[in-house]
Amino acid sequence: MTGDSTAQAPRILLVVGGGIAAYKACELVRLIRKGGASVTCVVTEGGQQFVTPMTLAALSENPVYTTLWDLRNEAEMGHIQLSREADLVVVCPASADLLAKMAAGLADDLATTLILATDKPVMAVPAMNVRMWQHAATQRNVAWLRESGVEVLEPDEGPMACGEYGPGRLPEPEAIWAAVTARLGADRASHPLSGQPDFDTAPDHRPLYGRHVLVTAGPTHEPIDPVRYIANRSSGKQGFAIAAAAAEAGARVTLVAGPVALETPHGVDRIDVESAREMAEAVDGALPADVAIMVAAVADWRTRDVAGQKMKKARSGLPELVLAENPDILAGLAAGEARPGLLIGFAAETENVVDNAKAKRERKGADWIVANDVSGERQDSVMGGDHNLAHIVTAAGVETLDRMPKTELARALMARVAQHLEPDDTE
Repeated sequence: MTGDSTAQAPRILLVVGGGIAAYKACELVRLIRKGGASVTCVVTEGGQQFVTPMTLAALSENPVYTTLWDLRNEAEMGHIQLSREADLVVVCPASADLLAKMAAGLADDLATTLILATDKPVMAVPAMNVRMWQHAATQRNVAWLRESGVEVLEPDEGPMACGEYGPGRLPEPEAIWAAVTARLGADRASHPLSGQPDFDTAPDHRPLYGRHVLVTAGPTHEPIDPVRYIANRSSGKQGFAIAAAAAEAGARVTLVAGPVALETPHGVDRIDVESAREMAEAVDGALPADVAIMVAAVADWRTRDVAGQKMKKARSGLPELVLAENPDILAGLAAGEARPGLLIGFAAETENVVDNAKAKRERKGADWIVANDVSGERQDSVMGGDHNLAHIVTAAGVETLDRMPKTELARALMARVAQHLEPDDTE
């Protein structure tokens, strides 16, 4: 996920049509709210036979609208205001009758009136009997709606409440929410806490709740010319696993990622960068943080001058590359006024792993250094692989963790971070 987490949350207008599948609208509202978006519900007369406005109001924490003839709202043209305030109108479930009215441009109730009046994108999620879905009239209406710019999702196939089997089932709420966020153009509605477990579980299951964890991951690319750069073999897998584990533990997570092709973990606010200087700037902008875990393999040097055009081979000899030192992000954090309470660095070593890590911890001013041996054949190397063997170097000593998947190492590290941050009951 990218973008400014302080941006206004997306606003969704949910039109709940009639049909047995209307009960799934309650779960969809919960997912929308959990994802950081706001939702206002409009329920048709048919929809009210299956789900009550009071239930949707409690879940959405917004008023629910059911009639066009609300004089207080209509004095201010409430149906127009509703249709224009939203970023996306979602019709779910969309019955055959409601799809037909939308295709014909009818406006005989609040739902169809605001759908016709809106200037915002509309998404319809059909749910009906298999024969109704396959009927030529319904397929014609769907085609017309799609030609008009309405995004009509395909229904799921499976057993139905009527006893028949085939396409026409409402997709699961998680799939609908994924389609909504894709239409909005941002993973999980650009909210940094989306995708995290509900916070009504036991506190022991979210020991980092209320904490801000800053993680860097991946390599940096230092340009030489428009097509060449200085880099390393870091895949970013360990840093991404740590960001995911921190989010699982309830933290607000900012992930500053170098150029890697990895999916953003759920619940993580991602900032993409390319060079070491860009990463240093992004890290500084993400402060303050309770914990900073600098996993990225940042290039120590960059070319002092970047060629504006591709450098050509010359018979006169090799081109001269003058190097300049990149900013030391870890040392800069340690010495800065906004130093995180717990500062953890990573060390990729090929020899004297623990001794070099101890020296790095003292030299950089970090609290912990997580050291790993990146020597060996490339196919077996930590860099780019899915497993890691790490040594956690602290002021108290060295703890060696067995070789394990990077995801498990990330959880083990987060458990130790949470334990370190626990208040001392003896004080």
